[in-house]
Amino acid sequence: MTAPIPGRSSDSLAGLREVFGYAAFRGAQGEIVDHVAAGGDALVLMPTGGGKSLCYQLPSLLRAGTGIVVSPLIALMQDQVAALTQLGVSAAFLNSALDADAARAVERALLAGELDLLYVAPERLTTPRCLDLLARAQIALFAIDEAHCVSQWGHDFRPEYLQLSLLHERFPQVPRIALTATADPQTRTEIVSRLALGAARMFVSSFDRPNIRYTIVDKVDPRAQLLRFLREEHPGEAGIVYCLSRRKVDETAAWLATQGVNALPYHAGMDTAARTEHQSRFQREDGIVMVATIAFGMGIDKPDVRFVAHLDLPKSIEGYYQETGRAGRDGLPAYAWMAYGLADVVQQRRLIEQGEAADEFKRLSSAKLDALLGLCETAGCRRVRLLDYFGEASQPCGNCDTCLEPPETWDATEAARKALSAIYRTGQRFGAVHLIDVLRGKDNERVGRWDHDKLSVFGIGADLDADAWRGVFRQLVSLGLARVDHEAHGGLKLSAASREVLTGGQRVEMRRVVPRRRPTPVSRTAAVGHLPPGAANLLERLKAWRLAEARTQSVPAFVILHDSTLMEIARTRPQNLDALASVGGIGARKLERYGAALLDLLGAQTR
Repeated sequence: MTAPIPGRSSDSLAGLREVFGYAAFRGAQGEIVDHVAAGGDALVLMPTGGGKSLCYQLPSLLRAGTGIVVSPLIALMQDQVAALTQLGVSAAFLNSALDADAARAVERALLAGELDLLYVAPERLTTPRCLDLLARAQIALFAIDEAHCVSQWGHDFRPEYLQLSLLHERFPQVPRIALTATADPQTRTEIVSRLALGAARMFVSSFDRPNIRYTIVDKVDPRAQLLRFLREEHPGEAGIVYCLSRRKVDETAAWLATQGVNALPYHAGMDTAARTEHQSRFQREDGIVMVATIAFGMGIDKPDVRFVAHLDLPKSIEGYYQETGRAGRDGLPAYAWMAYGLADVVQQRRLIEQGEAADEFKRLSSAKLDALLGLCETAGCRRVRLLDYFGEASQPCGNCDTCLEPPETWDATEAARKALSAIYRTGQRFGAVHLIDVLRGKDNERVGRWDHDKLSVFGIGADLDADAWRGVFRQLVSLGLARVDHEAHGGLKLSAASREVLTGGQRVEMRRVVPRRRPTPVSRTAAVGHLPPGAANLLERLKAWRLAEARTQSVPAFVILHDSTLMEIARTRPQNLDALASVGGIGARKLERYGAALLDLLGAQTR
């Protein structure tokens, strides 16, 4: 859309309604749009699904020239451009997916003033050729998406982002907006410093995603637990399962496929063509479960991901928040589920301690892991703990596992003393499995080989079952009372803090490990629960039409219309173009393009 829209130069609400099809801004969107459109710099911290893209797309339309968007992922650029094209916006991208002729065509369109938005990969933008190209074009603004990638302490560090401060040096009169869905105070400071945004206005939205239900379960049989979660709570729905290693991704995806789950693997070690095909299928098809390393996900623009599951512990709360935030971008109910055990803690500690990073980085990584363990082990509201990490105060949410089924706590002082004594008496070199056998008095070959059946601690823990003891050892490590010795192949050792417990000077309270009741599924019933009688069938017809249209155009279905838009159509059954235009998500171009087909479908349904 290169011709001005009515009121575009002065009225952001007119642009919001006509182009994007929405009657009102959400949260701080309007304030951000007006600030940037007026030429101001901004740092925007807004959760995934909060509408960050609009904060730079609409100002790009309101200002003269082309908005330049720095984006780290090819897939995200392609989806954003496809979605903008559906809205009638003239958008393009420059990245390695284009051949030389296609790239030159985009460059000519930019210089001719034919583009409203141009997406550019950071490594391309900082080349002399691209900077010279931009110097010859009229630039409306620079948008730096996924700005946390500039943080060398962060979980998604991209070295090429460090060069983006040159935008301020080369184009001092062009406003810049940096955006991210997650940044703790330290990362925010680093973004401001490295991108020279000291004079920028900071907009910090709530990090809360109230539509996501957080659940963390004790890891017992993770594959079986995951399969039960998929079958009973999300059958046929799209979601992501994160694993730490490539091998585990491949094995988990293959196993899920044998169980009838439409699962695909994704990791950086795969053939590029296969990886691209799997990502495309996830974007364009319904009901795909993507099993992936964290190489998959940043910038994924699929709004109807109904769950994100973790089979391995992430490295930090930032990573966990960023990954779980890929669920429920459409605002409908979604699920963040994780299976967590002592082996996860051992693995993450080993990765930190045996890594080649500087000591300062290792200390910070350990602190971030400790904060995540606190989230896993809390007996209080998980959302309160999560938001507190980002400096946001909140109240118990009523929509996480600890709120819905509050865990019991117990005085574990005596159990802790027994466990710590077992660590000490066996030489501080054995893992939890062996220590539990000793405490429970198991007369097996391994215990006998080391004469541990003759120790004073043998059998003193027979009053607790193995699951309870696993919880005790895991929480001892999380509380810093025991530590993992990686030189002893993961054996447990006493920490200096354990002395107070052993001598009776410190009380220890722990979460009691008990089997959780299976939670009530949230997604399917909540997604259609408010539709009037008969509207659910209409919604399915609308989705079938959308899918056919998406296949014809070779774009993801959500690019045509979001689920929330289809639900509103099914609920209100508009019978003319004016009524259809009032539905959220239907702007002028989509009304022109799809209005007649939708009304025909609605008319057929109501005859």
